[in-house]
Amino acid sequence: RGPSSLLHANGSIGGIINVVDKTIAREDFTTPTFRLGLERQSVNDGDAHQLSYENTVGGLNVSFAFKDSQFDDFDVPIGALLDYEEEPDADPHHDDEGHQDEGHEDEGHEDDDHEDDDHKEHQQSLDNLANSDFESTSKRLGISKTGDWGYFGVSVNKVESLYGIPFHGDPHGDEHDGEHGEEHGEEHGDEHGDEHAIEEPHAGERIFSTTESDVFNLEGAYLVNNRWLKRVNYYFRDSDYSLTEQHAEGEHHGQEHPGDEHQDEEHQDKEHAGEDPGDGHQGEGPTLFTNIAKEYGAIFDFTNESLAQKVVVNFVEEQVAIIGSEIFMKPAASEELTFGYFVSKDLDLLHVDFGIRYDHINRQGSINHQDGHEDEHEDEGAGEGAGEVEQVDQDRNNLSFAFSLGRDISETLELTLGYAQVERAPSVVEMFMHGPHLATGRFEVGNDQLKTEKSQNIDLRLSYESAGLFGSLTLFKNDLHNYVYLMDESGEEHDQHAGEDHGGLILANYMQADADFDGYELEFGKVFQLASGELSMSFGRDSVSAEFADGGYVPRMVPERNIYTVSYQDETLKALLSWKDVERQSDLGLNETATDGYSMLDFNVRKSVALSAQVNMSIVVFGNNLLDETSRNHASFVKDEVPLPGKNFGIKWLLQF
Repeated sequence: RGPSSLLHANGSIGGIINVVDKTIAREDFTTPTFRLGLERQSVNDGDAHQLSYENTVGGLNVSFAFKDSQFDDFDVPIGALLDYEEEPDADPHHDDEGHQDEGHEDEGHEDDDHEDDDHKEHQQSLDNLANSDFESTSKRLGISKTGDWGYFGVSVNKVESLYGIPFHGDPHGDEHDGEHGEEHGEEHGDEHGDEHAIEEPHAGERIFSTTESDVFNLEGAYLVNNRWLKRVNYYFRDSDYSLTEQHAEGEHHGQEHPGDEHQDEEHQDKEHAGEDPGDGHQGEGPTLFTNIAKEYGAIFDFTNESLAQKVVVNFVEEQVAIIGSEIFMKPAASEELTFGYFVSKDLDLLHVDFGIRYDHINRQGSINHQDGHEDEHEDEGAGEGAGEVEQVDQDRNNLSFAFSLGRDISETLELTLGYAQVERAPSVVEMFMHGPHLATGRFEVGNDQLKTEKSQNIDLRLSYESAGLFGSLTLFKNDLHNYVYLMDESGEEHDQHAGEDHGGLILANYMQADADFDGYELEFGKVFQLASGELSMSFGRDSVSAEFADGGYVPRMVPERNIYTVSYQDETLKALLSWKDVERQSDLGLNETATDGYSMLDFNVRKSVALSAQVNMSIVVFGNNLLDETSRNHASFVKDEVPLPGKNFGIKWLLQF
């Protein structure tokens, strides 16, 4: 967060996360190193293996890494899959949602009630979440050359993954509307009926996503070292990303691939998704999300003895499309040109950082204005699914700046004040999306009239450290104008759109309003010298509250939580025990339900052993959710249907030589 983040990301209202690896080595490797790792987990009967190698060959630094992960459906605490059906939290806008409608008790549905009871008993006995499997394979290769002049390198990174979508909207609601729709509406007392249902996949049904990511990176630095320019860092990235959401009938994909056979089965599933699977699923094909982008940039470092200062130039061109049996978002293009400046200086009483960034952003896309009834357009001679297409070409000019002031009050106490005013242009998805997103269980609709987000952020941090005691307190307040968020439709709105086909998914619209975010982060603890190592005990608490300026809470905000940790570390042993106490979230946005609190007890122990002067072995034993508590992530769109994993034990074996 703060001034330096403006050098690296357009619209970084909440700050940025920077992940650094050694795929492109910026310094020569001193010794050849080979690493091998194996992992096993209990909660999903999963395993992973990885290997990496780095060495200097013929004056070039070469690094290679490979990782393969295979995780089956994960276990959940007994009863977790039924909690949201039996005891949902009352929603002021959906008072009857999830409850048996008493008005239907005497309407001749005794058989349905018996089937309901059988279904609930079956659900209550389940301790495994179907379609929650995950598998991923990644490969990285990097080559670089270094010298007194700087460094230059290239890398390629390929990641392929497949993961199940445990719950989803019923994409065949209209086809079964006569029978299943009535049964579902009465079972749950939901005026939305079948079209607004998120439900568990039936036996043999497979909803899954595959992702492919290919990234080429080029980066380097040239040391100028004259009296006004110190160095120039430059970079180029070419990325091609795709995500495919598919529906197939057949064997559970996640249970049938103990080895490399999963590639063949994935191909079969893809072929099956495009065929006629029967049972009213005819013509249903995959939905493809694509993102192709190129980024060019350079950072000029003008640092000297009196102050540090940098200038950044960055250009991004991006094309995004969402295509399926219908085109849910026609190809949309973006171009972003950025100029930024950062300066840092130590004064007598203060340390000052300042950053400013200008972004010129162009978004081009189109909107197909139709009311959801494809057949209506046929009578008008427009063709099936046709409608009035509006071309959108928008230019935006954003200006963001931030500064921070730091003061050492004493040798043990430091005070920092930060202020930022950051602007973010809506993304092409937020503007042009118009179709299903199975992973969130929503039919998402964009809005090309969205305005630029503007955030005024202020935070105050006080930190202390002395004689093993440490502590910090951060207070923050963010005022966001035109905050963009995704809002689910209400029951009344659903009734108004009763004639539209949303594929059984909840209709959700991208909207914006002014909002206020404020909260704090607190941590304090003590470090004790114990034997040949250190024992540390700490307590942390974080809280954020978000309300719209005209009333009401922002949806899907994380709840308050307390974190207690005890850790011990010496030269060969590192052990950590943590207890996370997550409180109930009852500050609810419109059409949102409360989420119960939970306690998460985890541990992690790592022991390193030197087998020889050049060979080191480490064994990691870990456990998550030791109390096997039912827990849900309030920020998730499918929190009720997809609880977090249950008790999990695992072991990792790492060898380095």
